[in-house]
Amino acid sequence: MKVVTPIVNFAPELLLRAQGVKVAFFDIDGVLTDGGLYFSEYPDGHELAVANGGYRASGEIVKRFNTLDGHGLKLLQRAGITPAVITGRDSHVLRARLQALGITHAHFGTEDKRPAAEITLQALGLDWDAAAAMGDDWPDLPVLSRAAMSCAPVNAHAEVRAMAHYVTQAAGGHGAAREFCDVLLVASGRYASLLEEYRQ
Repeated sequence: MKVVTPIVNFAPELLLRAQGVKVAFFDIDGVLTDGGLYFSEYPDGHELAVANGGYRASGEIVKRFNTLDGHGLKLLQRAGITPAVITGRDSHVLRARLQALGITHAHFGTEDKRPAAEITLQALGLDWDAAAAMGDDWPDLPVLSRAAMSCAPVNAHAEVRAMAHYVTQAAGGHGAAREFCDVLLVASGRYASLLEEYRQ
């Protein structure tokens, strides 16, 4: 059977920086979503049933996720890279999505993201030199600045784009996280073998 060469291509210096990454930190809003916040106002005590997982939620009831990103997070896990989430928000729909993706390292409702990341690193027995991170706004900077490899979506804040090692072509919530995952998978040496599994 003919082996097809992957078409994704990244700069050698970027791949070198991403080698050895064992954990990847992700923000949610603006990274795994488009950054839009969808709220619905209900009378006091009223809740809306959410179909996914039987959760019930009030307030923020809708988040738009991209399936490309979701599959990228699953591929990271197969490649031995742990995806972790640190977000300033919390909702039942968010927790349901992360549960569906098998993400167990998550910190919700925190704007102080460095200590949260360090808790995860300690739990995994890792240091910052084994970490990558993706964020889009100032609260993400303490994690991005310490990670061995940092990434920002093309629509991230200008200060975040300026300090990131890689800026995606895709926007947040529209495949940017998958692009970040692809960089890590190529750097890990697992991208081609995982791709071949799907070409059988």
